[in-house]
Amino acid sequence: MGDGAILFREFLRFPFQVGAVLPSSASLAAVAARPVADDGDPVVVELGPGTGPITQAVQNRLGKRGRHVAVEVNPRLAGLLERRWPDVTVVRGNAVRLPEILASLELTADVVISSLPWASFGHDLQERLLASTLASLGDDGVFTAFAYVHAKPLPPAVRFRRRLDDLFEEVEVSRVVWWNAPPAVVYICRGPRRDHR
Repeated sequence: MGDGAILFREFLRFPFQVGAVLPSSASLAAVAARPVADDGDPVVVELGPGTGPITQAVQNRLGKRGRHVAVEVNPRLAGLLERRWPDVTVVRGNAVRLPEILASLELTADVVISSLPWASFGHDLQERLLASTLASLGDDGVFTAFAYVHAKPLPPAVRFRRRLDDLFEEVEVSRVVWWNAPPAVVYICRGPRRDHR
């Protein structure tokens, strides 16, 4: 069974848990993984990696350096990730618990890459996930998340975008990645603000 079929099956089984019906393209994955340093030993965390297209892009950038932690709530997708990438620390759990997860591993994230469906989350869940992400990043940490172009005008997507401006010193918006279904942009957020609520 191909990745598209796997993800679609899990979407049908858990539509509020799996936020996409198709895996991200290699083009989108490359943009999302761009902030991963090409030297040193960065700690990279993925939220909601699904079948792993961004996992592959991060592994390509890391080689054998650093640490790569993937937090996946869906047990079948987590098992798939474990089999495909034995060098990745796959955690079966909810991204809301990210500070606790990283504390147990004695890690602080340099980069957090999210594939979570922010536009489908209510206000409270968005806030909890953003707070967990912010608490998990180092002072020079970078957060990336993507948004489907067609969903950007929806109220939860607008709210999420505004919160990024509140919570980070700089929010770069990538060009539209047309080679993705559906087309998307990537938010690349730098300079986490610790004192903002």
